[in-house]
Amino acid sequence: MEWIVHTDEQGLRLDKFLAGPGRLGSRRRASSALDRGKVFVNAVEASREAAARRLAAGDLVRVWIDRPGSARGRGPRRAGDLNIVFEDDALIVLDKPAGLLAVPLERRAGATSVFDLVRQHLRTQGKRKPLVVHRIDRDTSGLVVFAKDALAQGRLRAQFRQHAVERIYWAVVYGHPEPSVGSWRDRLVWDRKALIQKETHPRDPHGADAVSHYRVVERFRGASLVEVRLETGKRNQIRVQARMRGHTLVGEQRYVFGPAELRRIAFGRQALHAYRLAFAHPVSGDALRFEAAIPADLAELLARLRRQK
Repeated sequence: MEWIVHTDEQGLRLDKFLAGPGRLGSRRRASSALDRGKVFVNAVEASREAAARRLAAGDLVRVWIDRPGSARGRGPRRAGDLNIVFEDDALIVLDKPAGLLAVPLERRAGATSVFDLVRQHLRTQGKRKPLVVHRIDRDTSGLVVFAKDALAQGRLRAQFRQHAVERIYWAVVYGHPEPSVGSWRDRLVWDRKALIQKETHPRDPHGADAVSHYRVVERFRGASLVEVRLETGKRNQIRVQARMRGHTLVGEQRYVFGPAELRRIAFGRQALHAYRLAFAHPVSGDALRFEAAIPADLAELLARLRRQK
């Protein structure tokens, strides 16, 4: 559940806002949601101490009702260097930190990956190595899922191919996309030598359609926080599609128009976070939905941009 704070509601305490009619309905429920880490303001988790926070017009308040984990799986926990969001006999969902590969790459031989860490984790359970379902970029943070057997892998991959998986990202981009809600549709081709996506002719047989749906969540001076839902999942898709429209990601190093873009807003990586992942369980068919809170570096960037408004 999510709500935008309207002008006549600005200045309200967060807990009072949550307790309002049409939302959680009582202070007790609002307090419980805050205690359990279910409340996010502008994509940043709100602690119990944030109950007295005064809201501003345009703030996005979200309550995460469906916390990862249920009777069928184990909820959020840490296992060594892994931040495990969900795990059962068929799959494991992780919140990957930026800077860590999702899977091993030949050109980065020796670099640790989430795949390697999951394999070590499964060895402690006497199980085989994990099976790759999808991946996210090294410097993108957020949710990634691995399968534990071939059946689960096949069924999960089929959902990705059929665009049946909900994949939502948060991105901080330069400028203010117009309109504030819309879609990006392009024909892309992967350049194997340069290792980048490029725009290509609509009838290029080597190209593939790339479709993303976006909405501007918050505007800053010279930048925006944008929510992007992937319809297709091409490599680097959000990064290249945003750049093609003049809205390069803050911190982007590869998909840039020129050196000046690297210095405008200081950030150590592309400002991209795999925020939500939802799909059908490959064995039971149950609907699964996971969200990963904005990491500390991205939260600090957002706080810095808000101070400069």
